[in-house]
Amino acid sequence: MANLKQIRKHIDSVKNTGKITGAMKMVAVSKLRKSQAAVVATRPYVDGLINVIEHLIVKTDASQHPLLRNPAEKKRISLIVISGDKGLCGAYNHNIVKSARRFIDERIDKYDHLDLIFVGRKAYEAMRRVEGPKIRKALVEGAWEKPTSELARQITKEMCERFEADEMDEVFVLYTVFKSAIAQSVVLDAVLPLQSIITNCDAEGHSLLSEDEKASLDSTSYIYEPSNHEILDVILPRAVMIHVQRSLLESSASEHGARMTAMDNASKNATEMISKLTLQYNRARQAAITTELIEVVSGAEAL
Repeated sequence: MANLKQIRKHIDSVKNTGKITGAMKMVAVSKLRKSQAAVVATRPYVDGLINVIEHLIVKTDASQHPLLRNPAEKKRISLIVISGDKGLCGAYNHNIVKSARRFIDERIDKYDHLDLIFVGRKAYEAMRRVEGPKIRKALVEGAWEKPTSELARQITKEMCERFEADEMDEVFVLYTVFKSAIAQSVVLDAVLPLQSIITNCDAEGHSLLSEDEKASLDSTSYIYEPSNHEILDVILPRAVMIHVQRSLLESSASEHGARMTAMDNASKNATEMISKLTLQYNRARQAAITTELIEVVSGAEAL
């Protein structure tokens, strides 16, 4: 049995750990609230943006736009992997890495070229030596310190340019959707071609709306300046950027939720361990006192 000094040191160590995990939980709660608010705030904007794009597609022959092209053979793809920079958030980063490895294993033989773009340090460190795909860009140095809009713009600018130049056929984003503080799920979304975002558009960029829905849109009066085509040139890349930005916001909220849950469990485990160690300490102390009493009594009887 450990002596009393060792048990006391162990108890003090667990108490200090519990204070750290409790503080980290409170920080995660604060950040989670902000991230949740940001996710909710983007939804009306995204819905409005998609409605405007669908209206423009009905009013305009948008099938020839570069971002709406749908290659018959998709041989060159990119995967954006969004993870965290820090640990202590349960299985959050592990689930992302596991899904990314599965994506690569399932598709590496089907495509001629596969690029990886990392946002966050953890996935990059786990996969930087994976054979097969090429790591095109790794945004690991201070990526999450930037505003999500700036980070999304940085990711999508080059991505849209390469897609328009016919250097890339398909782009996916792998991220974690926030459902609750204890539930997050890894999701794979197709970002380009844009048909994956604009659901009422077919593979050729034509509208899939019914005649009644088109008539309803026709009855809505919009004035576009300078022209429909010029607006599409601006608004379609923005739609891609907003989709990536929402993925970043969802991932951020998921990470904070996972960290909050992990630190809450760690704090509870620390409390339980302190109780067990205190009971062990009291038993050891009682045994030491009993031993001393027996020695005193034995000594007295020997006299």
